[in-house]
Amino acid sequence: MFENLGDRLQSAITKIKGYGKITEENITEVTREIRLALLEADVNYKVVKEFINKVKTKALGEEVAKSLKPGEAFVKILKDELVELLGGEKKDLNLTGNPATLMLVGLQGSGKTTTIAKLANNLRKKYKKNPLLVACDVYRPAAIEQLKQLGKELNIPVYEEGLSNPVSIANNAINYAKENHYDYVLIDTAGRLHIDELLMEELNQISSSIKMNEIILVIDSMTGQDAINVIEGFNNKLDLTGAILTKLDGDTRGGAALSVRYLTNIPIKYIGVSEKMDGLEEFYPERMATRILGMGDIMTMLEKAESVIDQDEAMKAAKKMQKGNFDLEDFLQQLNQIKKLGPLENLIKMIPGASKMGLNNININPKDLLHIEAIIQSMTKEERKNPDILKASRKIRIAKGSGRSVEEVNRLLKQFEQMKMMMKKMKNGNFKMPF
Repeated sequence: MFENLGDRLQSAITKIKGYGKITEENITEVTREIRLALLEADVNYKVVKEFINKVKTKALGEEVAKSLKPGEAFVKILKDELVELLGGEKKDLNLTGNPATLMLVGLQGSGKTTTIAKLANNLRKKYKKNPLLVACDVYRPAAIEQLKQLGKELNIPVYEEGLSNPVSIANNAINYAKENHYDYVLIDTAGRLHIDELLMEELNQISSSIKMNEIILVIDSMTGQDAINVIEGFNNKLDLTGAILTKLDGDTRGGAALSVRYLTNIPIKYIGVSEKMDGLEEFYPERMATRILGMGDIMTMLEKAESVIDQDEAMKAAKKMQKGNFDLEDFLQQLNQIKKLGPLENLIKMIPGASKMGLNNININPKDLLHIEAIIQSMTKEERKNPDILKASRKIRIAKGSGRSVEEVNRLLKQFEQMKMMMKKMKNGNFKMPF
C-alpha cells in the first residue's frame, strides 16, 4: 500500500538530508515534490494545500534552523504532520455493552459482507469476544448466502430470517444474542450502487430501534476522490463513528486514506490489507505514517507474529538452535509457523529501511516454500533427525517422492548446513555481520 507515494516522499527526504543547511529555497523545492506526490496519490487538493503550508511554516521556523541536523528535524516535522493528517491518535472500537452492537454500512461492491466477517474474526481473536453475525441485506439473496458461507468458514454463527424486514431481523437478532450469550452483534446491511433515500431511511430505522455502539462505513480505497462524497452522504443521514478502508493491498493510490479524517472528521478504525479472513488491521496513524516514510512498522510486524506463532514451539526451537540440536524436523515445524504469517514480502516491507535495501520489490514465490516442505516430508523421520545419512540412493528416492530434482534436494541440505554453522558461530560469539 502507498508504495508509489512512499517512494516519492522518501526521495524528497533523501534530498533534504543531503543539504548541510536548510534554506527557504531548498525547503520550497522539497515541498513542491511532496505536493506533487500527494496530488498524484489522489489526495484531496485542499488537504494537500493545508498540509504543505503547515510543513513549510514549521520547517522555516527557528527550531529547524538551529538544529545540528536540520534534515532530520525536517523529517520529524513531515512525520508529525502526516500522523496528524491520518487522525493523530488511534481510535478503538467501542466494546462495551451486553451485547455490544455494530452496524456496517456502505455502497454495493465496497466489500461490506467480507469485511464484517473479517471484523468478527478479529474481535474474537484479539478481544476474546463471542460474536454473532446478522444478515440484514435482504435485497441481494447472494449476500445472505455469502455471509453464511463466511460464518461457516470461521465457525462464527450467522442469524438470518431470509427475505424478511431488516428492522425486525436486527431486533430479533439482539434478543437471540442475549438469550444465547453472544457479546458482540455485527449487522450486515444492504448497499446500493449510489446513496438513495430508501437506503438511508432503512438504515436510520435499524439504528434508531437499536442502541448502536458503532456505525461503521466501509469504503473501497479505489474509489479515489469520490470517497469523500460517499462519506459525507452517509454521515449527513447517520451518526457515523468510523470508517474501514478496504482493498488497500490492491493497485490503489491511497488518497482516500490521507483525506478522510481531515475532510470529514470520521476516524479510520480498520484497513483491509488482503482477501484472507485475517486480512484486516487496526488503523494506527503513527504506524501508517512511518510505513509511508520508509521507517518501517516493527510493532505491526511483531503483533502479527505473536498472533499466529506458537510461543512454546518458538522457545523450544530457539533452545535447540542454541544447543546445536536443530534438525530438519524442527525446520519443518518452523516453516509451517512462517506460512501462517501470510506473504513474506508484506512483512519484509515493514522492516525499517526496506526500501533503501531494495527489499520493497522483493518477490517470494510461495511455491518455493511448498517445494522445501515436500522434500522434507519425503524423508523418513530418521533422515530428518540425521541428514548426514542421506547418500545418493536416498536422495534419489526423496527427489522422486517430492516431485523435485536431486539438485534441489542437495541445495536444501547445503543451505540447512550453512544455517547450522551460522547458528554455531553466533552461539560461540564468533559471528560477524557481513557489512
